[in-house]
Amino acid sequence: MKVIEHLRKAKKPLLSFEILPPLKGKDINSIYEGIDPLLEFRPSFINVTYHREEVLYKERGQGLLQKVRIRKRPGTVGICAMIKAKYNIDTVPHLICGGFTKEDTEDALIELNFLGIDNVLALRGDAIKSEPAFIPERDGHAHATDLIRQIAGLNKGKYLHDEEQEAAPTDLCIGAACYPEKHAEALNLAVDIAYLKQKVDAGAEYLVTQMFYDNAKYFRFVELCRAEGINVPIIPGLKPLTTMKHIAFIPKTFSIDLPQPLAAELVKCRTDAQVKELGVEWSIEQARELMSKEVPCVHFYTMGKGEAVQAICEKIR
Repeated sequence: MKVIEHLRKAKKPLLSFEILPPLKGKDINSIYEGIDPLLEFRPSFINVTYHREEVLYKERGQGLLQKVRIRKRPGTVGICAMIKAKYNIDTVPHLICGGFTKEDTEDALIELNFLGIDNVLALRGDAIKSEPAFIPERDGHAHATDLIRQIAGLNKGKYLHDEEQEAAPTDLCIGAACYPEKHAEALNLAVDIAYLKQKVDAGAEYLVTQMFYDNAKYFRFVELCRAEGINVPIIPGLKPLTTMKHIAFIPKTFSIDLPQPLAAELVKCRTDAQVKELGVEWSIEQARELMSKEVPCVHFYTMGKGEAVQAICEKIR
């Protein structure tokens, strides 16, 4: 079932989870071990992230460098198919611009449609570590809006090459990302929302926010989006803080602010256990308030570790 159909049929806020593909060398059981404890909360769908390859340059002598691409995590499409087959839960594979040509994208979409996967979350993706800014593949997409247009086009039977014109259209539900505190590269929130409107106009049927820790910013963001004519469901995304590293890593990496009451308690923490206890309690209160306001769904970023999310869901179900 499509995500948008889940949202339309829901009588109360849904729950959904996002997982990471395991590191290279681990098998599918590592995925199942992360999902199994969350099944009791009846997730409507599970997102599976996609991670770009890393690029290394190895010296080959005489001043020559060899460009080597390294993938640390296995394919998202295969993981989505396995989850759907084992649990009969709808999956949402992430599809990014980075590392894909338009032909690669079309091939991936055809494969998803063939496997009966009804959903895709369209993202630009981040720059690889060796590049100062995002650089698209030659004949690839530079922006998520362009990727969404291609997916929407394929849903209408518009393939890249003339000989494919008679091929059957796909039927994929398109989701996109949004940023209550603006994307790190946006000039300001108003400009970011203007670009977000382009994603929706291009074919995005629902939006999922980046993680945030201040519900007031989410509610204000939704108001601003509605004022600009963005009327699709906007799903809040939550990620509990669980380690000392998160205190510095998450605000810096994702360009988000921690509200003062949370920050004041975090600076008192001296161990991961203390951060995790505080992070779980904060997310419980966030989720309770969001659900009381009848958000369409609460989406949890598990980052491959479901214990904290399990503890939260036990309190809010």
